[in-house]
Amino acid sequence: MAKAKIGLALGGGAARGWAHIGVLKALIAAGIEPDIIVGTSIGAVVGACHAAGALDQLEGFARDLTRRRVFGYLDFNFAGTALINGQRLCDRLEHHLGDLNIEDLDPRFTAVATELGSGHEIWLSRGKLVEAVRASYALPGIFRPVKINGRWLFDGALVNPIPVSVARAHGARYVIAVNLNFDVCGRGTVVPNLEPEIAPEPAPEQVSNGKSGPAMRRLLKRQVLGRNEVTPGISTVMVEAFNIVQDRIARSRLAGDPPDALINLRLSEIGLFDFHRADELIARGEEATKRHLSELHREIDAREHAPGAHTGVSTHA
Repeated sequence: MAKAKIGLALGGGAARGWAHIGVLKALIAAGIEPDIIVGTSIGAVVGACHAAGALDQLEGFARDLTRRRVFGYLDFNFAGTALINGQRLCDRLEHHLGDLNIEDLDPRFTAVATELGSGHEIWLSRGKLVEAVRASYALPGIFRPVKINGRWLFDGALVNPIPVSVARAHGARYVIAVNLNFDVCGRGTVVPNLEPEIAPEPAPEQVSNGKSGPAMRRLLKRQVLGRNEVTPGISTVMVEAFNIVQDRIARSRLAGDPPDALINLRLSEIGLFDFHRADELIARGEEATKRHLSELHREIDAREHAPGAHTGVSTHA
């Protein structure tokens, strides 16, 4: 029997996406080489770097991040369509990925984005790799959208958070999917008759013309990322709302088109902007995958000898 084409669908999840690096490292070390990689948002970033042979460089970059360095990459923009311009991150991606085109990659790679206005799901499988990745992770309101072939595109998690369907459409006979938000939102419920408890609003901070550059940056950081543990910042509110929508869409799409193996990572205590916690996240992704390698090997072998069979392995870690 011919070797079954293995597809890897990497989902979105902001900083939690560093766990994808650990998943890929464990799979490759065990001899499970994806033939097709599809990614949404941070999943597109990690998937693209692997397909381009730059996963080690991305891992080194992620492990070197500190809170201060993370903030240094956020080039705030108040004159455009989003809080963050994103050019500093784009420059870093170009450093790793250069001028590569998607169609020249092996394994095959596709990034998923959403078209502004129409809501179309856009599969970016040709053209400049960096631009496709930027479009896929452009969270609405956080990063500015990216214009490709006359279409304004932003984060693909709004339409396909864990792109199993894309991997299948590209010919994958066995699809491994990675869900970074398994325990983040729960299944949702109704809370009747909630008693209102109105907390006093914190006093607004006044911005004077005499504030120094460092003082202005500190003020901006508190406003965007949150002043303290009980007062969420602008970006936290926006991304948390986005995560709830993403979670509901992911549950629906996975129910209609389940992968052959689903690795659910428990990362609810990892903040959306905790990019400085790469060591922990990579280790979690690697450990979770290693615990189920025997199942993956067995099911992949079964698929090669029984075309059309659906096994539906689901793992939780």
